[in-house]
Amino acid sequence: MLERFRLDQRAAIVSGAGRGIGRAIALGLAEAGASVVCLSRTPDEIERVARECRALGARALAVPCDVNEGVQLDAVVARAMAELGRIDVLVNVAGGALPILALHQDPEDLDRAFHFNVTSAFMLSQKVIPHMLSGAGGSIINISTALSHLVEVGFSAYGAVKAALSHLTRLLACEFAPRVRVNALAVGAIRTDALAPFLETDGLQQKMEALTPMARLGTPEDIALAALYLASPASSWVTGKVLEIDGGTVASNWPIKLQAY
Repeated sequence: MLERFRLDQRAAIVSGAGRGIGRAIALGLAEAGASVVCLSRTPDEIERVARECRALGARALAVPCDVNEGVQLDAVVARAMAELGRIDVLVNVAGGALPILALHQDPEDLDRAFHFNVTSAFMLSQKVIPHMLSGAGGSIINISTALSHLVEVGFSAYGAVKAALSHLTRLLACEFAPRVRVNALAVGAIRTDALAPFLETDGLQQKMEALTPMARLGTPEDIALAALYLASPASSWVTGKVLEIDGGTVASNWPIKLQAY
């Protein structure tokens, strides 16, 4: 059964691959045998990740890209096809939005958050799906968040746009089954380099762990393992699903409460 988790002779595109969850997913797919196209706006970061993928025996491309720009996405797909000849897996990791109280939220910022988290994933999916359909099929994985279905003060924009991404996942899965599977991961609190400095102040990490049934924060590798499952033939009967990888949380474990009105 372990062979069904292999991705030999397959090619994957991973956005947001320069660090954190994206980096871990790129490395996980590479370790499973896939060729990996690493996308990020920061060339140095993806060059480093591509080198790490190559050290695992995989072929890897580092392609600087702002996923908000459709022209740049066209160039990514063209290069992947030119150099790798196929696209089997797409992982839409790039995204995010800062917490802010709803009455302080600039509607233009909400529009930008929607474009960054939802429109960019839709555009890149739209561009790779024809290649998947003309080949052996494929798997698309969107990185959503636990706050797409849980509630917390200050996360109206982030939670709403990720909820849209989660449902976009279901809709695309319906439209392109059975040739292209589309799933998402609703990710809980993950200890990344970006979050780590905050965790070291005021006992924040301990507070979050106390609010998490599994009594620890997630790691990027926890998410990469779930992504590998969804990318590989091991999940060949799974599509249109949003898997909750969150340490068992059924309520927000974010302990910093923004002052309500």
